[in-house]
Amino acid sequence: MTSDSPVFEDLLHEEREFPPSKDFAAQANVRDGSIYERAEADPEGYWEDRAKELDWFTPWKTVMNWEPPHVKWFEGGTLNVSHNCLDRHLDGPRRNKAAFIWEGEDGDVRTVTYLQLHREVCRFANALKDLGISKGDRVAIYLPMMIEATVAMLACARIGAIHSIVFAGFSPDSLSDRINDSECKLLITADGGYRRGQVVALKDAADKALESTHSIEHVVVVKRPVGEPFPCTMQEGRDVWYHDVIRDASPECPAEPMDAEDVLFILYTSGTTGKPKGIVHTTGGYSVVAQTTMQYVFDVHEEDVYWCTADIGWITGHTYVVYGPLQTGATSVIYEGAPNWPGNDRFWELVAKHRVTLFYTAPTAIRAFMKWGDDLPAKHDLSSLRLLGSVGEPINPEAWMWYHRHIGSERCPIVDTWWQTETGGIMITGLPGVTTMKPGCAGPPMPGIAAELVDEKGAVVPHGAGLLAILRPWPSMLRTIWGDDERYVETYFSRFGPEIYVAGDGAKRDKAGDFMVLGRIDDVLNVSGHRIGTMEVESALVDHPAVAESAVVGKTHEVKGQAIAAFVTLVGDREMTPELNDELKAHVAEKIGAIARPDAILYAADLPKTRSGKIMRRLLRDIAEGRALGDTTTLADPAVVDSLRGEYEEKEG
Repeated sequence: MTSDSPVFEDLLHEEREFPPSKDFAAQANVRDGSIYERAEADPEGYWEDRAKELDWFTPWKTVMNWEPPHVKWFEGGTLNVSHNCLDRHLDGPRRNKAAFIWEGEDGDVRTVTYLQLHREVCRFANALKDLGISKGDRVAIYLPMMIEATVAMLACARIGAIHSIVFAGFSPDSLSDRINDSECKLLITADGGYRRGQVVALKDAADKALESTHSIEHVVVVKRPVGEPFPCTMQEGRDVWYHDVIRDASPECPAEPMDAEDVLFILYTSGTTGKPKGIVHTTGGYSVVAQTTMQYVFDVHEEDVYWCTADIGWITGHTYVVYGPLQTGATSVIYEGAPNWPGNDRFWELVAKHRVTLFYTAPTAIRAFMKWGDDLPAKHDLSSLRLLGSVGEPINPEAWMWYHRHIGSERCPIVDTWWQTETGGIMITGLPGVTTMKPGCAGPPMPGIAAELVDEKGAVVPHGAGLLAILRPWPSMLRTIWGDDERYVETYFSRFGPEIYVAGDGAKRDKAGDFMVLGRIDDVLNVSGHRIGTMEVESALVDHPAVAESAVVGKTHEVKGQAIAAFVTLVGDREMTPELNDELKAHVAEKIGAIARPDAILYAADLPKTRSGKIMRRLLRDIAEGRALGDTTTLADPAVVDSLRGEYEEKEG
């Protein structure tokens, strides 16, 4: 892909600039721009210095061992992430500092200190051991946003078990697929929670998932800690209540020394085939990047109250709700519910109530806030805020400016962060005490990160447009795909050779060296900051008995970033009716989760295919976006596209 490719025809040219204020820069954790040059001159030395900021049980023997495309960082060193999140804070004033402030959707509030969190983590770690969990075992976590979700993660890390979190909005099928792929031995779920005023019966969904699994021996069920428990069925001999197993467990549990390259967690992310990829992250390098980015990007100080609105089911929740904040000794807000319940100003109500100073959310949410009106944030005292962040997808300049004016009162720096499940931590963003911010522009690579633009042959493009790639290993990079190293190599290191990580995003870079990320270049959709594989949705549609064939593409959506548009051909002489349309949408939601529900489904007598039978999704994207059609000369039947376009325009118009 080159700078004259159609993808890059409408590149944004941003000239507005916002340098850090003198007051902010004077107290920032990073206030000297020479950090970039120092890190580039000696990347391994830079990361070694960052690693020394963690507690290690034994020192490493080598900083990095790079055998492309596989890397090991801090070999020979041992540490424990749970220890670095909790134990090392207990000898000083952080002992009684709030680690988490949890607020339920109905207004319930619960605060736990670092000491209290440590004791509960130890109790649950001992309970897991009593249930037969040991180092290397996989544990599935299927929980809503509650403090017990963080306890489960930290308890697994404490004893060396590998956690695999499944977003609580995913369907039973999605849960069972992930359990089966990693052969989880134990599942942690909850009786239920609240979402937009409705009860989410999570245990019922988990029970349905377990009908098609073979490896689960025990299920630990967390009772929502405030209010009446939700009714659920407990299977004797398999299911146990969380409060029962921790009641008599010891509040002391020594942290297991883990090699830096021991696996910390598996997190599944969508791919261009139907099977999600189990991204593997290890202990040492991931911890180093989580702590470094938390300190440098969010400029955490002792008195800050930090709120990342992500769910723990996504990588943002792993790194910037749990591991990063706790390693830096921060106080974090966790919110159970939706941003628009009971009113569209709920986020701003919580910012004012808890005096949040650092706020990190998604462009999808920001665009929704814009749509709901400027008067809602204006009703609340947001003067506590001193830094804003954006994550999950590129933020358009209009949303950036609204965020700057109406939430940050034109005084808060905005860190627009680019990273992925695979990278483990932030790769590209400005440092708030150093960088001049530009609306819609993520900024330069983080110190120590060799992010570049490359053309279709892999040659570096100094400025202009191209493919986003990382040319040098970094500590928190994924190590493999669980059980499928061949897929790891093919997905990330085959295009330009084993030394170049291909991110799958297109970007442009200005002459100052700042990146503007443009989004996916493959068949993975970014819906509200969540990656959904087109093949996953297509497979769910074809699973319905009325559907013979399907093709799914993304279309621009002013709030979600991308919406899902599906084209289907039906079996035999079946006809598309409003009832069948609704049924197909519900079927996808049941098979994958509500986040994958198509916004539009269009009946097609046939799909545009090449003479070899390959569906030309590029043309479907053109139809969905209302663009002029690209080259149709390779189609077996060019008339199919004209027919589809007419039907789509009639449906949409």
